[in-house]
Amino acid sequence: MSTPGMDLTGRIALISGASRGIGAAIAGLLAQQGAHVLLCSRKVEACASVAAHLRQQGWQADALACHIGEPAQIDALFDRIERDYGRLDILVNNAAANPYFGPILETDLAAFQKTVDVNIRGYFFMSVRAGKIMSRQAQGGSIVNVASVNGVIPGPMQGIYSITKAAVISMTQAFARELAAQKVRVNALLPGFTDTRFASALTQNEAIVKEVLKHVPQGRIAQPEEMAGAVLYLVSDLASYTTGVALNVDGGYLIA
Repeated sequence: MSTPGMDLTGRIALISGASRGIGAAIAGLLAQQGAHVLLCSRKVEACASVAAHLRQQGWQADALACHIGEPAQIDALFDRIERDYGRLDILVNNAAANPYFGPILETDLAAFQKTVDVNIRGYFFMSVRAGKIMSRQAQGGSIVNVASVNGVIPGPMQGIYSITKAAVISMTQAFARELAAQKVRVNALLPGFTDTRFASALTQNEAIVKEVLKHVPQGRIAQPEEMAGAVLYLVSDLASYTTGVALNVDGGYLIA
């Protein structure tokens, strides 16, 4: 049953990087609130498993393949969405790359390029294609970019990743300003320290966890579901006057 003000019945929602972690949690919550969710990632099989689980709950979900670091795959994805669904109301840019963990001076070109291709170029052109569809719809739409607290305070040994997440915050503001007149809202989510496989290099290192939690007033690691709730708010009608926002969901990390 949907929550008043957060009813997404009839809306089509695309979530990238939805095979696990934060993306899967977002897809599940939006589906629960009535959205027809489209889950995409590089490996469609992983998304298909999540989509099948959601359908077992009686919700609407489909799995689609897309490596957002490949522009041709983005175009193919949106061509299919326009052909098969005829609309798009919500985009959650969640897929990300962080192939390098180490001193910034040791960043090699391959790691730099992969991180930029996914986290900046991928988000940009996903938003361009989604924005064009939403701008043609009378009711507009909503885009949420999953950035990071590292976009505000660079994470140790995460230089290029942090740089790309800072770019995502700026990108969010640029799209929000230009698309507001078309009723397309664009916001960013800034997750803090979250227990996902993507962050396992950090969360499974006891020394790193201990050090990071010294700077988190709530004193704990977040769960993916706690990020999903924030996204639900941002894409819902309750946030109809909210655009260009970077919402921290970090246990107080950025104010510590």
